[in-house]
Amino acid sequence: MAHDLPGWVAELTDPRRATTVDELADRLVPLAEHAIDVSRRLQAQLSELNDPFRREALYGRVDRLKARAGDALDEIIAEIAGSGDARIERLWTAWEQSAAPAERTGPRARELRRRLDTEVVPALNRRQRGVAEQVTVHASAALEEATQTLLTRVEELATAVTDLIHDVLPLAREGLTLASRISALSLRARRSGGGEVPAELRTASDETAQAFDEAVGRLELEWSALGARSATVRAALRGAEESAYSQVTDVMTRCVEELASEHVDALKDAEARARTFLEEAPG
Repeated sequence: MAHDLPGWVAELTDPRRATTVDELADRLVPLAEHAIDVSRRLQAQLSELNDPFRREALYGRVDRLKARAGDALDEIIAEIAGSGDARIERLWTAWEQSAAPAERTGPRARELRRRLDTEVVPALNRRQRGVAEQVTVHASAALEEATQTLLTRVEELATAVTDLIHDVLPLAREGLTLASRISALSLRARRSGGGEVPAELRTASDETAQAFDEAVGRLELEWSALGARSATVRAALRGAEESAYSQVTDVMTRCVEELASEHVDALKDAEARARTFLEEAPG
């Protein structure tokens, strides 16, 4: 197969192929390093899996939800206010276009604008603020509920991740224990002198090599599975955030829809009063 390693790799790393104690010691060293490496990678992955559930990350997630909800609310309130301003400005622009040039900048125009700004706009703004306040109240209640839902989901996920970490962590420690055992056997081999591998040392090295194969196999498999599990956890956390945000925006949208007729009435009333002032003017 294309991904097979050269044959000399096993020759230099498999202690069962050693014919002398020096070769045995040489082959045990990379095994110990391999066991340490895979154990540390597994521990690092467990730490990464736990990072999203630390206190700072939790606060950041809640703050992010509040900031996004606040931006959405500000946008809605700006649209409510902007709709009234746009309606008045359209009427004023239409009057200016129909008025004589001298009338557009004369005292009568200034008086009309003053009456619009003091008698029509403030009343419209008050009604718009009333609508905005109702949206804000509903949004605040929805944000509180969504935040609680988000925290509950994160807590449930954190419990499952904690259980997973407790189950896998002993495997990582097993790898380090095995590395210590292999290093001790390598040192024993170097101290035994030269020559062929004694029977007792051969038995011990064969048993250690078998234990290495089994332990590293489990560690590598767990490391691979944890990678997929970590991706699922990150996706779940992101999904919980998006769901909480949608929960708030859905409430705001429904509230705006329910208050739409009230807002439209306010716009119509303001427009009617503005037209009354403007129709009294020449032109």
